[in-house]
Amino acid sequence: MTASHVSRRAGPAPAAALAVTVLAAVALGAAPAAAATPAVSCASGRSGLAARLSKDITAALGGRGSTTALALHDRTTGTTCTLRSTSAYDSASVVKATVLAALLRDSATHHRHLTRRETDLSTAMITKSDNNATTSLWKQLGATRIKAFLKTAGMTHTTPGSGGYWGLTRITAQDEQRLLALLTAANPVLSDRARAYELGLMGKVVPSQRWGTPAGAPASATVQLKNGWLRRSTHGWRVHSIGAFTGRGHDYALSVLTQDNRTMNDGVHTIQAVARAVHKDLNARYASHLDAAVPSR
Repeated sequence: MTASHVSRRAGPAPAAALAVTVLAAVALGAAPAAAATPAVSCASGRSGLAARLSKDITAALGGRGSTTALALHDRTTGTTCTLRSTSAYDSASVVKATVLAALLRDSATHHRHLTRRETDLSTAMITKSDNNATTSLWKQLGATRIKAFLKTAGMTHTTPGSGGYWGLTRITAQDEQRLLALLTAANPVLSDRARAYELGLMGKVVPSQRWGTPAGAPASATVQLKNGWLRRSTHGWRVHSIGAFTGRGHDYALSVLTQDNRTMNDGVHTIQAVARAVHKDLNARYASHLDAAVPSR
């Protein structure tokens, strides 16, 4: 995603998008110093995989200025990795996946299908990260229904942005993983039809926004993602990416949240370094097919 795309998307818009615009326009202060290499905690049912992931993810984060939170869960191998997974970050556009899930849950509760307007807004919100569409759906749902969805979904550490500022919703990597888990397996919160609908849109994100967690994913995997990016006067750029990787033996999800980035690309590079390490280690048998050339936009 180029700077021009960021400026265009943050242009004049309704309340929530306008808030993102104002916040994004604040000049950054001095760049943060590179953070100390963090310790990544992993566990796995596959011998040696946890140690390898911990080592490779830690190496991927070494020397970077980003303050990174992550959570990984691979159902196939019983593998999990976490780092600052309960730390709260401003959501930016990653919250749009939650907005759609809340809309789908609400429509099911009222025994109705989405209207043509709602499907148009949902498509623009997820595939193009359209701010105006998000503002419309956020206002339609309202704080009460959004909070009700978060409670039902078990996303207890997510706090909706106040005053209509959806981009300032506070999220955690742990809760983003909870959402991805609901989208990728049968559960009483989201119907199979709802899950397929949202994952289908996340699989059709426009090419210019398919950076982040898909970096290094095997060609055999179906990729579903949502990204977010926002600059503020404190903690620099927030750059996030959540992704679900399914089909043909794949069944894992990865959420990576970053802040304290000097530039948007710094955050993108951090996420993609983590993603490549994860995909490589989880898919050693597909190593020759790894796509290591996902562009940094």
